[in-house]
Amino acid sequence: MLAKIISAATSGIDAYTVEVEADVQQMIPSFATVGLPDAAVKESKERVQSAIKNSDFLFPAKKITINLAPADIKKEGSGFDLPIAVGILAATGQILRDKFDDFVMVGELALDGQVRPVHGILPMAIHASQNDGMKMIVPSENAKEAAMAQGAAVYPVKSLTDLIGFLEGSNDISPFTIDIDSVFEQSRQYDVDFSDVRGQESAKRALEVAAAGGHNIIMVGPPGSGKTMLARRLPTILPNMTLDEALETTKIHSVAGMLPANTPLIATRPFRDPHHTVSNAGLIGGGSIPRPGEVSLAHHGVLFLDEIAEFRREALEVLRQPLEDSLVTIARAATSLTYPANFMLAAAMNPCPCGYHGDNSHECSCSPTQIQKYMARLSGPLMDRIDIHIEVPAVNFKELSSDTCGEKSALIRDRINRARKRQLDRFKNLKSVYCNAHMESKMIREICRIDDRGQALLKTAITMQGLSARAYDRILKVARTIADLADSDTIELPHLAEAIGYRSLDRNLWL
Repeated sequence: MLAKIISAATSGIDAYTVEVEADVQQMIPSFATVGLPDAAVKESKERVQSAIKNSDFLFPAKKITINLAPADIKKEGSGFDLPIAVGILAATGQILRDKFDDFVMVGELALDGQVRPVHGILPMAIHASQNDGMKMIVPSENAKEAAMAQGAAVYPVKSLTDLIGFLEGSNDISPFTIDIDSVFEQSRQYDVDFSDVRGQESAKRALEVAAAGGHNIIMVGPPGSGKTMLARRLPTILPNMTLDEALETTKIHSVAGMLPANTPLIATRPFRDPHHTVSNAGLIGGGSIPRPGEVSLAHHGVLFLDEIAEFRREALEVLRQPLEDSLVTIARAATSLTYPANFMLAAAMNPCPCGYHGDNSHECSCSPTQIQKYMARLSGPLMDRIDIHIEVPAVNFKELSSDTCGEKSALIRDRINRARKRQLDRFKNLKSVYCNAHMESKMIREICRIDDRGQALLKTAITMQGLSARAYDRILKVARTIADLADSDTIELPHLAEAIGYRSLDRNLWL
């Protein structure tokens, strides 16, 4: 006999319907799974067999064929255990086959019949809600996450026995509901704040400008100057996430299996800081079955590269596509997936290999040639995509011992929100531009106009201070952001002068 169960799987950060067909025939006992299953799907045979027997049902000594349609897409994971078990029970007449036609089932089975959580539930639930509002049966530990997709009735189950009882009407399970607005508000709290940082007022100002315009930033300074501390607080001054942004970010973390326990929604800006030994696949995403990398996990947040000069050059070069296109495409022989990767890049590095070039309290042991080679590890194309360069000097004792707290993140974020609103109004007719950092050369010429005095100042900066030609557009974009923070419709000389000051690496300060 044949039974069909509806399930779902993920491709990228979206889900698609999988029809699980179970056919049981009176032939020599065997168990075959077809439809491009991976190793985890093939191993479901042992889990399903033990779960059915330990749940006091009969596992048939017959030929069992499981087909996962569409058969031309590779299936992965353990989420098909539950629909396979229900399909076998239905095909053998142990439950009626008309009880589950409008359910999407996903879940891993333990050997004793308990239902375990799986990855990627949120995109599956969103897909189910868009598919004529189908009902969804999920592991109880995934219920909160699935309920974030409003529109689909979510039924949590703890065991195969509970599920069969529910389908036959002997066990009542109520749809799981959650107040998404309440969860969203409660999850928007950060553990750190800008008021924790002592001193470094110029660096704080630079980070405020970067956050206001969505500009990538690099901080250069000696060890212990607070570069990492500043970077960790950068997400706290970015504009609050919208619900749509939170859902998209949560989908990525859910698919990657990195959604924290009891956290159904990520409502704070992500902060990712991979180690400098990270592989290309770890940074950009990949694997035999592609998974999101650090650039996608930082979507709508901050990707922080500490000691960026220590990263392998080829790892840094793969950042160029996501920095330019805000997405990353991973191509494999069997499939090609695209993940979103709209993030702010924050980088930090020492001014030289020993870290103390230009520091008054420590003597640098590096030669000019060593310093030049060290700084040259960052390629021109990568630096082209970083708008703000700042020096972060060591903090003196007076600032460290001061009882005065700095400005709180909430106050800084209010100013940034006002600046971002000006930018959203400016770019309201453009689909791909949301902040000043996304402007291209043609738009810069139209939007970032400066008067004759500004042109003279910019010419002086480029010719007399050794600024590179590529710095011209970057300075204008940053100046426009500074003007937005000042609620100014035009770029004034002070705005331009401050923007010029944020190109320290172009002036070769470290050589």
